[in-house]
Amino acid sequence: MVYLQGEMVVKKGMNILIIDAQGGGIGRQLVAAVKKAFPGDTVTAVGTNSLAASAMLKAGADLVATGENAVVVGCRRADVILGPIGIVIADAMLGEVTPAMALAAGQSRAKRILLPIGHCDNMVVGVKELSVSQLVLEAVERLRAVRGGVCAEGEGQDG
Repeated sequence: MVYLQGEMVVKKGMNILIIDAQGGGIGRQLVAAVKKAFPGDTVTAVGTNSLAASAMLKAGADLVATGENAVVVGCRRADVILGPIGIVIADAMLGEVTPAMALAAGQSRAKRILLPIGHCDNMVVGVKELSVSQLVLEAVERLRAVRGGVCAEGEGQDG
């Protein structure tokens, strides 16, 4: 949100939603990296199960919730959504991502920064193989660009 104070425009911290499933390992790394890089932003973590939510809580998320409705509500309120690419694919991540969760994340007005994790029958072609920690660092850099209002070439277009 942008608030006007006289002639100055002051940007309030962003609402960043991190979604993860299974053991929450990717979400845990994302939460820790985002909180370190942007301590003034609000990080909401939603796990598809309590184990994932607990891992993200321990990593320092400001708000934590579990389940389908928490994903749906969080996607409505978020400025940016981060997580593995499976969060926008129904029945991904061993079935933990419900169709309603995938729809909410996919149709949200928030920017999405998705990590191309090629597990569970979904493979992303055309991306270099990186470790999860390298993907997390790249996601934080993309978030930094989004916060600055910059999109990489070809981003921000439908389709």
